[in-house]
Amino acid sequence: MDTLMETPVRTFVDVMEIWVPEGDRLVPGGGHYGTLSAFAEASRKTSFARGEGLPGKAWAEERPIVLKAFEGSYFLRTDAAKEAGLTSAVAIPVFAGRTLKAVLVVLCSDDADRYGAIEVWAESDGILSLQDGYYGAAKQFEEISQRTTFKRGQGLPGSVWSSKTPILMRDLGLGYGFMRAESAGKIGLNTGLGLPVPVPNGTTYALTLLTASGTPIARRFEIWDARTAKVGSSGKAVLSDGICARSGPLWNFETDRMVAPWQGPVGRALASGLPVIDTGAGAAGYASMVALPIHRGAELAHIVAWYC
Repeated sequence: MDTLMETPVRTFVDVMEIWVPEGDRLVPGGGHYGTLSAFAEASRKTSFARGEGLPGKAWAEERPIVLKAFEGSYFLRTDAAKEAGLTSAVAIPVFAGRTLKAVLVVLCSDDADRYGAIEVWAESDGILSLQDGYYGAAKQFEEISQRTTFKRGQGLPGSVWSSKTPILMRDLGLGYGFMRAESAGKIGLNTGLGLPVPVPNGTTYALTLLTASGTPIARRFEIWDARTAKVGSSGKAVLSDGICARSGPLWNFETDRMVAPWQGPVGRALASGLPVIDTGAGAAGYASMVALPIHRGAELAHIVAWYC
């Protein structure tokens, strides 16, 4: 695996953080805050009851939530976020069966050149519709997305719904199965990651991350199949798909296609069933990475990793 640090690029996401249950509250479980040290300090001093703040609301309502404005909302760190220039956030609960393992929160800021999308699609009456999303400056693409629906197996969200697995889609602007290809091509969206977000009540949610080269959500994506490796077992996860903005091979076919429990950030997610954010050597030469476990029922099924 290539571990050379590249020149940093401006990413679509500014902050990633994990909140884990401890008793009747969610407490900090790690994060990447970049240069936003004041916001990081405010976050380290914060905890959330069920239903309180954005992480607590995702816990209580058992669904992914997009919050596109903090002022006047239930967001508890509004002053610190405003000082840091953060304007929106997405909370993704991680459930194993009925048990909340953690809530992953990503926070973004607005500017005229920030293009990309973090979307939450929800099923109702046999159709997936956009529940909400954050698009940065891609306002026309947002309007088109609000009018778009998917049947099972159709487009990236519908394919995630049908397969119940994470899916990587390449060359979005060329239309190979991506229904909004023309609009995506105009703003430079080139890679899409779709993943299921299982929740206790069985409602189908699909999360899609659509990235552009100028302000990427991530510069590397990986999907690991963990269905033969139960949490806490000695089984290994297998890399089933990935894409990387770097030149050269994505992985070493002899050594990098499998990961054991506790081996690096992906191995920690494999062993614990918890999301992991890494900003050290485990980030493989990137500034940060997140390994997000996806459960099917109570069992770990996949781990999705992205590197910024």
